[in-house]
Amino acid sequence: MKVLVIEDEPQINEQICQSVDESGWVSESSCDGIDALYRATSEEWDMIVLDLGLPKIDGLTVLKGIRDEGISTPVIILSARNSLSQRLDGLNAGADDYLTKPFEMAELITRIRVLIRRSSGSASNTIKAGKLMLDARSSQIEWNGSVLNLTALEFKVLAYFIHNQGKVIPRLELIEHIYKQDFDRDSNTIDVIIGRLRKKTSSSVIKTIRGLGYKLYAE
Repeated sequence: MKVLVIEDEPQINEQICQSVDESGWVSESSCDGIDALYRATSEEWDMIVLDLGLPKIDGLTVLKGIRDEGISTPVIILSARNSLSQRLDGLNAGADDYLTKPFEMAELITRIRVLIRRSSGSASNTIKAGKLMLDARSSQIEWNGSVLNLTALEFKVLAYFIHNQGKVIPRLELIEHIYKQDFDRDSNTIDVIIGRLRKKTSSSVIKTIRGLGYKLYAE
């Protein structure tokens, strides 16, 4: 499941993305209205988290633009605008839910989970990739029927591979997924994590594609 997080406050954006990733989904972030509207209408998403107080184009205009394109992706608004009329404006513009700031991250994640489940009907919360199975509800990954004991970063990387199974993922893309902010891109952290994941699963599950990146091979 891909979640687009549209929030111009870097710390809040990073916290939401981290919680989304830890819940077994894949987050991408945007911090201004122009970029947000482009990405929301040009890529496929399972969920959009939208702040209203965005630079360049405000969130309500972004939301109307999304709906004008006929896109029905669930949208939850985050805003400090908490009057009844402001909440109704957001819902009438096409939002599926409205959460006022400040908010508890656990509540946001629960609301996201409910909206995704509602939009996908009775669709399963699990994604399978050969002997691997990701359970977004419990934030666990199984290998051959047994729950893997993973660190937060290991879970984040392996979940990303499962969501992108069959695709070659460049090393830089993995780094940017794990570290939303600036990071030493020459770090060997990714290599260390992938090495540990191979030991916990199979040496042939994640293969290095020389000069391109890594690829998950479902066994």
